[in-house]
Amino acid sequence: MNKITEKSSNYDKLEELTVLEQLTAMNKEDQLVPLAVEAILPQITSFVEAALIRMKRGGRLFYLGAGTSGRLGILDASECPPTFGVEQGLVVGLIAGGDAAIRIAVENAEDNTELGWAELQKHNIQKNDIVVGIAASGTTPYVLGALEKANEAGNLTAGITCNPDSPLSNTAQHSLVAIVGPEFVTGSTRLKSGTAQKLILNMISTSLMIGLGRVQGNKMVDMQLSNAKLVIRGAKMVAEQCEIEFEEAKILLLQHGSVRKAVLNFKNK
Repeated sequence: MNKITEKSSNYDKLEELTVLEQLTAMNKEDQLVPLAVEAILPQITSFVEAALIRMKRGGRLFYLGAGTSGRLGILDASECPPTFGVEQGLVVGLIAGGDAAIRIAVENAEDNTELGWAELQKHNIQKNDIVVGIAASGTTPYVLGALEKANEAGNLTAGITCNPDSPLSNTAQHSLVAIVGPEFVTGSTRLKSGTAQKLILNMISTSLMIGLGRVQGNKMVDMQLSNAKLVIRGAKMVAEQCEIEFEEAKILLLQHGSVRKAVLNFKNK
């Protein structure tokens, strides 16, 4: 397999470039990423629509990856509860090597074809659950092994990769291939490939949460009030929707615990 992500950079002698030249070149390469994602919007749409059906039946969303890909999945999953007020465990990020690998690479963990599925089984994976494999290369055994088992078990599967005709794109039921081209530093897929993966994950989780009713208008009405900034943001939302003063809105918000509940209780007085 000829991996685009491993092709030589379009730039050479990087150490001889000025800092401005390096950053300009990276920025130029980065501008290709949203265009690559735009090219696969129909495929992302098809997956999200299928996933939403499963989640409305009680399904959960699982992300699996190794290295950067795994960390990006964990990042997206971990932000869903505070942003949308969903319970922990509705969106789950798994990384080869376990939680220790979030900060420090765990040797050989990604080469184990059985480990991904074993970790999904620890979460008592059910038929309505959705499994998204994330691998820029499209060849990570940890991801491939899990998706093969998930397919056999009747789960909905997707694969986010940056190499066409990779094992991952051929294994996943929904192949999401953002072709971003060679990296600025040859093979460093934390760059354009990682950015593409992050954009796609943003789209998937945000659209699913909207579909599950976790956004009203354009507001995060179920966000967790975990710090002063979010309390202020929430109070402003309540004040706007209820047409009341900020201080009254803040009292309502803190009393009821969410923008949604505060507005509902105010309007049902």
